[in-house]
Amino acid sequence: MRILLTGHKGQLGRTLSPLLAEHDVLGVDLPEHDITDGESLRALAGSFSPELILHPAAMTDVDGCARNPELAYRINGMGTQNVALVAAALGAELLYVSTNEVFDGQATEPYHEWATRNPINAYGRSKLAGEWYVQNLLPRFYIVRTAWLYAPGGRNFPHRIIQLADERGSLKVVADEVGNPTYVVDLAHAIVALIKTHAYGIYHGVNAGIASRYDFAREVLRLSGREHIPVEPITLAQFQRASTPPAFAPLVNTAAAALGITFRPWQEALAEFLGKTGAAS
Repeated sequence: MRILLTGHKGQLGRTLSPLLAEHDVLGVDLPEHDITDGESLRALAGSFSPELILHPAAMTDVDGCARNPELAYRINGMGTQNVALVAAALGAELLYVSTNEVFDGQATEPYHEWATRNPINAYGRSKLAGEWYVQNLLPRFYIVRTAWLYAPGGRNFPHRIIQLADERGSLKVVADEVGNPTYVVDLAHAIVALIKTHAYGIYHGVNAGIASRYDFAREVLRLSGREHIPVEPITLAQFQRASTPPAFAPLVNTAAAALGITFRPWQEALAEFLGKTGAAS
């Protein structure tokens, strides 16, 4: 199968690429290719004629989106519109990677795939715009929402916690923001399994179980032999940042699980990640 992969240099794109070795894959990423340039994207895709487009490319700097919401919408909203229009023109399937931040965080239980979307920040609104374009421009699509994704290399929460613990000797971590820590390897394997089903629709791709940022940090410290580092729980209101994340926005995997695509507990995935990156004890 011919697959066009946007954002192939990003954390999910890098992880997906080797899992797609049996396919003919064309990667699209900055600076060579820009999804906001619809004309260039159409020309590139037209010459390759993909049967499937995997679209994880996005502006994922949540605070950057808050500071520049127009840029966030141009990339995550209109960039996705360009990708969806290309898929429609070529008759290709599209898989769009979205986020738990399309929800407002006011729920009392984890969000199902069909829950009402009501983003409260620029990042969530821009990703919801992408979902809207995918759903309204295409008959054959997958929307895969994920949360708190971490991967080897680049910026990730576990390594940042370890770095700050070693530098400061103590930490303050938000305890009232709740989500699903998700290992990029598990998400990538789930996506590869999903595209084989042709069961189009909306899916939640997260490791099983929920955690606060405080819980996540404590587990990182425990697994890396730093359990002695004191961690003070603080509130979102005490942690100053440009964006306002949804306070309670964990996802539950119902749709993919019905197809036999399940995720291990986030604690197991984190232990593997820290072991592979040499950060575990």
